[in-house]
Amino acid sequence: MNELDALVPVKQNEICLGKPAPRDVFDSWGNLLLASGALIENQLQLDNLIENGFCTDTVSESVSAKATPAIPPLTPTKPAQEQNKETVMLDLDSVRWHVGETFYLQVHDNAQIRYTVKLIGFVKNKSILLTAPVIDGKGALIRDGQTFIVRAFPGKKAYAFTASALKSVFSPHPYLHLSYPKLVRCTAIRQGSRATVKIIASVTVGSPEQTAAATLSDLSMGGSSGIIKKPLGQKNDTGIIKFKVNAAGNDEYLTINFILRSVTPTENTDEFRHGFEFIDVPTQSKLILSAFVHQTLAEID
Repeated sequence: MNELDALVPVKQNEICLGKPAPRDVFDSWGNLLLASGALIENQLQLDNLIENGFCTDTVSESVSAKATPAIPPLTPTKPAQEQNKETVMLDLDSVRWHVGETFYLQVHDNAQIRYTVKLIGFVKNKSILLTAPVIDGKGALIRDGQTFIVRAFPGKKAYAFTASALKSVFSPHPYLHLSYPKLVRCTAIRQGSRATVKIIASVTVGSPEQTAAATLSDLSMGGSSGIIKKPLGQKNDTGIIKFKVNAAGNDEYLTINFILRSVTPTENTDEFRHGFEFIDVPTQSKLILSAFVHQTLAEID
C-alpha cells in the first residue's frame, strides 16, 4: 500500500461471510488484515473486519495538494526510534475520535507555544470545533488564519495534521473553528518501543535497601535504563523506582516495582548504567506509561 493512499472504513455491504474479499483490507495503520480474494471464514473474522478494517481510497495529488496543508517532516531521529514507528495517511472521515478527546495545538511558527484543548465536534468538510485555547486561566488570542500542528494520542495511536484557525467564537461559550484537513498522519508505535528520555528517578534496591538518584535515558512499557553514580544492588535484585512523566498534558507520578537486570560501567566515566525490568505494574500506571511512550515517540518537534 502506498503511504499516500488514504484509508477509509470498510463498508458492511462490501464484505460477506463465506465470500472472498473484493479488495485488500488493512488495519488503521496500514497492516494487511485480509488480502483481496481471501475467503472470510467465520463471523468473528467478519465482525473484526467491519469494526477495524480499512480499504485504500487513493487521493489524487491535485486534490490532496489543495485540501491538505503540508505536515512538517519528522525531525531526524535515531534509527532505533524510526524502527519503532509505522506511519500512514488516513482520511479524516475514517478517524474515530470521540467528543471530549484531548487535542494538542502547537503554533506552527513558534514551537514553544502550545495549547491543550478538547474536541467538541466536526462540521464535515468545513471545520473542526475545539474548546478555546487558554493560558493561565485566560483565553488565548488566536488570530484568523493562524496555523497549528494538531496532535492527538488516543489509545495506541498518535495522529498529526496541520490546520488553520477559521474563527474564534465567544458567545454563548468560547470555542474555536479549525480548518478541516483531508488527510491525517497516523503513527502506530510498535509494542516494546523505547522512548529516548531524560528523567530523574529515585531508585531503591537490595537488602539492606540502598537508594540513589538515577537519570533515565530510555523508557518503555517493560522497563528502563538509567545512569547512577555508583553501582547499586546486584543483578536480579528487586526494587522500586519512582519518577514523574507528563502524559496527555498532566504530570503523573509513578511508583513501579522492578528487577535489576544489569549493572555495567559507562564508557569514559565513573558512572554505571543500570537496566530495570518493570514487574507487577498496576493498570493505571500501564495506561500512563503507554500514553507517555506513544506521545514521546510520535511527537513532531
